[in-house]
Amino acid sequence: MKKIIILLILILSASCCFSQTAEDYFNRGGTKFELKDYRGAIADYTKAIELEPDYTEVYFNRGVIKSMLNDFRGALADYTKVIELHPDYSNAYLNRGFTKSNLEDYRGAITDFNKVIELKPDDAAAYCNRGLVKRRLEDYRGAIVDYTKAIELKPDNADAYLNRGGNKFKLKDYGGAIADLTKGLELKPDDAAAYCNRGNIKMKLKDYRGAIVDYTKAIELNPDDAESYFIRGNAKSDLEDYISAIADYTKSIDLKQDNFPYYYNRGNANRKLKEYRAAIADYTKAIELNPDYSDAYLNRGIAKLMLSQKDIGCLDLSKAGELGNAEAYDIIREFCN
Repeated sequence: MKKIIILLILILSASCCFSQTAEDYFNRGGTKFELKDYRGAIADYTKAIELEPDYTEVYFNRGVIKSMLNDFRGALADYTKVIELHPDYSNAYLNRGFTKSNLEDYRGAITDFNKVIELKPDDAAAYCNRGLVKRRLEDYRGAIVDYTKAIELKPDNADAYLNRGGNKFKLKDYGGAIADLTKGLELKPDDAAAYCNRGNIKMKLKDYRGAIVDYTKAIELNPDDAESYFIRGNAKSDLEDYISAIADYTKSIDLKQDNFPYYYNRGNANRKLKEYRAAIADYTKAIELNPDYSDAYLNRGIAKLMLSQKDIGCLDLSKAGELGNAEAYDIIREFCN
C-alpha cells in the first residue's frame, strides 16, 4: 500500500531567451534522457547551467534525473534552486517534497506539499503524497483525510483507495479497509499486493476462505512471490487443511530458501499431522537460520518427546527456556523429571 506519486516531468522545450549554446546543451540533455543515458544528460544539463546560471528548466530536469538515480540530496539542491528562481513553481515543491520524504525529512515534505496545495488546490498528487508522509508519521486519520480529498479530485485514482484502505486498517476499521481495497482493485485489478493486503485483513476477521481466494489471485498475478504462498499456507493451516498448507510452505521454500518462518510453519503443519520426523527436520532448519528462535527449540523438543527421544527432547526444551520461553519449563516439569 505504500505507494508514492512523484511528478517526474521532463521539460523538453527551451525558451528562445537563453543563449543558443546553453539551449544546445539543454536539448542534447533531453535527448540523452530519452535514450536513458542519465549521467550523460546530467553532464549536459550541468554545462548548460555553467553557461546560463538562471536556466530554471535545466535545474528542474537535472533534479528529476538525480532523483531517479537516488541522488536525493543532489535533487533537493536542484529543486530548491528552481524555487529560488520561481517561487510559485508548484511542480518543484511537489518533487522537492517527494525528495525530502526519501530523505526522511517528513515535516519538511509536508511543508512542501502544503505549498503545492496552496498554489494548486486541485492537485490530487499533492494530497496523495502528503497522505503517505502522514502515514509514515503515524497520523493515520490525517492521511485518510488527504486520500479522501485526492479521491474527490480524481475518483478513478486506484492508489488513493488502496492507500486509504491501508490507513483504515491501521485504525482497525477493517470493514472500511476492505471496502477501499475492493474499490481500488476494481480500478486496478492487476495489483497483486492489494489482493494480499485484503487477504491479510480477512485473516484478521477469521475469514480464512475469503483470504485464500485473495492470496490465490495474488499468486496468479505474481507466481514467484514466496510470501503469497506462505500466507496462503497460514490460512489453510487455520482451516486445519495441513496437507495443502504444507504444499504452500514447500513452494515458498522453493522460491526463498533462507526464510526461517517458512520452515517453522511447515514444521508445525507436519507436527499436526504427526509427521514428527519431518517436523524435526523443519525446526532444525529454522534453528540453523535463526539460532535464537526459542519457539523452534520448544516445538522440536515436543516432537522429539513424541518420538520417545526424551533426553534430546528435554535438552531442546531447556534451550528454549534459556532463550526466554517460559512455556518450556512447564513442559520440562511435566515430562522431563
